[in-house]
Amino acid sequence: MNLSCIIIDDEPDAIDLVELLIGQSTSWTLKGKCYNALEALTFLKTNTVDFIFLDINMPKLTGMELASLLPPQTKIVFTTAYSEYAVESYAFQTIDYLLKPITLKRFLASVQKIEQYFSVHQPGQVPNAEHSPEFFFVKSGKTFRKIILKDIQYFEGEKDYVRLVKGDEQLLIYRRLKDIEEQLNLPFIRVHNSYIINYEQLSKVEDNHIFIADKRIPVSEKFRERFMELINKNKF
Repeated sequence: MNLSCIIIDDEPDAIDLVELLIGQSTSWTLKGKCYNALEALTFLKTNTVDFIFLDINMPKLTGMELASLLPPQTKIVFTTAYSEYAVESYAFQTIDYLLKPITLKRFLASVQKIEQYFSVHQPGQVPNAEHSPEFFFVKSGKTFRKIILKDIQYFEGEKDYVRLVKGDEQLLIYRRLKDIEEQLNLPFIRVHNSYIINYEQLSKVEDNHIFIADKRIPVSEKFRERFMELINKNKF
């Protein structure tokens, strides 16, 4: 895939390594190398790239501070020796979070992730935004109940069945949550091994938890990235 990028890092050896890995592993165009945040700001005023490799710990202006000054649509791959910034990084349009020292194996995994991101995320599109059917039927005893999808707040997996919640009503579906997930598209999104939520029903996100009505639902590490991508596409 033909993508363009720049590297922003105050460590010349770190820049040289990423440059080498790009040359060995991709067909991307490296448009520039910046050794501090101010140099990067100047470069990006007159140059456009698909994404940036951005170090976090830099003098004067950190990578996080720089990211907050860039246009909100800027795609970022953070590079750092510190894992504690991972959650904070997803306040931006973060594609990946590379921990230093960056190995070839980890970089190749990142290449796949980055190229998959750009193959799916076209301008103005939300991933997997195909229209779901407006309703489906749930078997309850000898009756098939018609359920309007937009009224569903969330699905909760409980061992051998799934609990469907809509307002004050709850229905038990004797299927696996994974099977339910495969039949749904946005606005439904998996946020935890036990939960699929209706994104349009959530009221707020706070401390890695989603709130739908009076229900507090955790967002697990496994599903957080895709969920935060959706949040970032719909924020001011």
